[in-house]
Amino acid sequence: MLKYFFQRLLFAIPTLIAISIIIFGILAIAPGDPMGEFAANPSITEEVRENIRRSLGLEQPIPVRYVKWFFAFITGDMGFSFTSRSPVFDLILQRLPTTLWIVGTAYLFGILLAIPLGVISAIKRYSWIDRALTTFSLLGFSLPTFVTGLLFIIVFSVQLNWFPSFYSSTLKITDLETFIEQIKQSILPVTVLTLYQSAMLMRFTRSSVSEEIHQEYVKTARAKGLPELKVIKNHIVRNALIPIVTLIALDIPSIFTGALVTEQVFRVPGIGSLLVDSISRSDTPVIMAITFIYAILIVIFNLIADLTYGFLDPRVRY
Repeated sequence: MLKYFFQRLLFAIPTLIAISIIIFGILAIAPGDPMGEFAANPSITEEVRENIRRSLGLEQPIPVRYVKWFFAFITGDMGFSFTSRSPVFDLILQRLPTTLWIVGTAYLFGILLAIPLGVISAIKRYSWIDRALTTFSLLGFSLPTFVTGLLFIIVFSVQLNWFPSFYSSTLKITDLETFIEQIKQSILPVTVLTLYQSAMLMRFTRSSVSEEIHQEYVKTARAKGLPELKVIKNHIVRNALIPIVTLIALDIPSIFTGALVTEQVFRVPGIGSLLVDSISRSDTPVIMAITFIYAILIVIFNLIADLTYGFLDPRVRY
């Protein structure tokens, strides 16, 4: 397994380099200019604009800019934002706790809710329980998060006045009262994301478990007289978890990038909203850093998923 691990790491290096080249090239030739906001300002002369462009390094050829960015990135320097002139690393670090709190909590709740409900739905297939859970998953997966988010705001914020409609970024937790306020303002975005994540994962879990129920080794385990609970736990669920682990591992990096739509609906100051703002302002260093870190996380968690197979299924050897 150790040899396989290092082989995958060596393979990941050219993969990430190719991804970085593609992302940087697309951003470099994409429409939009970080100097566009100065174009409509008559007080800024063309000479000043050119000086600003040179200070940002935008006058250099794209290959030169990419090489400088890449070697700076691998040394930990993500550059400076074109718009705020703040270090990109600091901008991401400011938004990361909020994203992990909202999106991470929702994803954790979604997993804890989806896997048991998916198993129950598969075992009780075609029963009223299965129909109810299937209806829930279809609704949760089909409705976009901005629709459920707006519905939740109308019902629970406007009509019932139970929770705040928008997330306050200025709230500081200093005592029990402010902690309760933090929980209250997090409930709506976390619930919206949990419903979406759990619905998607529950459908996948139900399908995976349903395929394992009628396998020959399950019939053999039951013929040997094993208790049904052990058959479900040790034979059905354990083998059904292999594709589920892949889905979860490949989806975990999305926690870092945040929930783009939900963060906009509830005004959550996370990395998702930072990415949207950066795209609208053509802030290439911020976009490049977030997307490339996301690519790195995808590669890492893909490797983790592959290594996990060996623990779930003894037949898998590296």
